[in-house]
Amino acid sequence: MKIYLNYLKLHLKSLFEYKSSLILSIISQILVFFSFTFVITSMFNKFSNIKGFTLYEVLFTFSIINFGYAINEVFARGLDQFDDLIITGDFDRLLLRPVNILTQVIGFKIQYVKVVRIIYSLIIMINSLYNLHITWNIYRVLTLIFMLISSISIYFSIFLLTASYCFITVQGLEIRNVLTDGGKNIAQYPMGIFPKSILKFFTFIIPYSLVNYYPLLFFLGKSSKLTYMFLPLVVLLYIIPSVILFNRGARKYLSTGS
Repeated sequence: MKIYLNYLKLHLKSLFEYKSSLILSIISQILVFFSFTFVITSMFNKFSNIKGFTLYEVLFTFSIINFGYAINEVFARGLDQFDDLIITGDFDRLLLRPVNILTQVIGFKIQYVKVVRIIYSLIIMINSLYNLHITWNIYRVLTLIFMLISSISIYFSIFLLTASYCFITVQGLEIRNVLTDGGKNIAQYPMGIFPKSILKFFTFIIPYSLVNYYPLLFFLGKSSKLTYMFLPLVVLLYIIPSVILFNRGARKYLSTGS
């Protein structure tokens, strides 16, 4: 943890060396995120609901998924861009250090500018909850916490899996985009609006529905099944095979010759 905190300090220090670039990056992040919410809001100008889900229910789902994704973009960007480490040969240098390799990779690149997305997600979430007029109790509070934790966990796991994929193909751009950006674009909507085949895929293969659909039904009062409240915790188990695959790939890594 101490080593990772040092990484955080170094990246933060370097960030303020280029203030003009920082300001422009923040503005661009705001505009990009605004465009996402604008598309959703515009869609509901034509439809009052999508398969029973209203505007603020969809925006709430959007905020949950994008919160977890943004957290990983900030604090685990090294995993998301792991193929750069392989191609440039920097991963070989990291292996020479007597420090946990996963800690080094995670801390190799930290994008503080993406904190804007975290803040924006929280604003959308709070505004959505206000307009949904939720009747709060301990079950709903815990469900919300579990959803947020599982959202962070699933993207950390996916980042790890795509990083592991780079040990085989070196460049993992295509599979990474499908699982991260592509998955995010689907998962930011309630999974129940999609065909059952897609719902099953994102339940048993990549468990987005355990993050933002089944617990969402319980949270919104659309289902009384208490088990739905705990389903986000199952997503935490997804980290285990991801870590195992990454460590196995690191042990068998023979360098790219860069």
